[in-house]
Amino acid sequence: MTRVTFGLSYNTAHFGVDPDGIAEFARHAEECGFESLYLPEHVVLYRGAKVGAFELPPSLPYVDPLDCLSFVAAATRRILLGTAVLLLPYHHPVILAKRLATVDVLSRGRMRLLTVGLGALPGEAGAVGVDFATRGRRADEAIDVLRLLWGGGEDGVAFAGEFFAFDGLCSFPKPYGGTRLPIHVGGSSRAAARRAGRRGDGYFPGGALDARERAAQWELARSAAVEAGRDTDTLEYTRWGAIDMTEEDVERMAEQGVTRIVVSPAAAEPEARRDELSAFAERFGLRAAVSG
Repeated sequence: MTRVTFGLSYNTAHFGVDPDGIAEFARHAEECGFESLYLPEHVVLYRGAKVGAFELPPSLPYVDPLDCLSFVAAATRRILLGTAVLLLPYHHPVILAKRLATVDVLSRGRMRLLTVGLGALPGEAGAVGVDFATRGRRADEAIDVLRLLWGGGEDGVAFAGEFFAFDGLCSFPKPYGGTRLPIHVGGSSRAAARRAGRRGDGYFPGGALDARERAAQWELARSAAVEAGRDTDTLEYTRWGAIDMTEEDVERMAEQGVTRIVVSPAAAEPEARRDELSAFAERFGLRAAVSG
């Protein structure tokens, strides 16, 4: 079978915020050999908030993903930390650069699967003072600011953009090992695919796309990378999978260029979720791959 890596998504809106449960899930995921653990984000919800046709109950307990990933890092040793997605326009990049670098340093270099998106709820944007219509341009600037701050030295860096401006800023600590953090781009639009190619280290499209549009968006991400003078071979391609997927399913996705598959348990009970993870790891030999 073609080699891809496998990650897990843990959504506290569905599985709850019990700290013991989160820590146990993360430790078992690590023991099973999963590469990574992802968390989603919503800053706030409100009555009538919809993603597509689905209305989000306003009491869903979405934790802050970075705070929760810090907790996960303390409970584990190896598993990589990711977001899918962090709503980038709703974070000030100067503050975010510090938070991300801090998680990366304290986890010894595991905050490496940051995936950012724009958000789909106008009321959420309004709640944090962001113009919903300009959030794409704001996200583009934020990516540039994050990389600038991580790469800057003691003399400081300057930026002058539409949304952010500063001069002589220093942001320490740097990410673990002094390297910049990868930034993957999520989303189901062609604009997201272009953003991934122009600025991202990878593309993580949403699940609600037909096969033709999915292929077109991956090709668009690659062509946008070429136009930006970037190496398409370094662009990672992450996709959602299913906890009960087969080897044939994985082979089919690998043939489409996929390098990482992220799945989520389906069971409501913690013990049943644990069994789902164990069965998936056994089916794909994840423990053997890690121990080898």
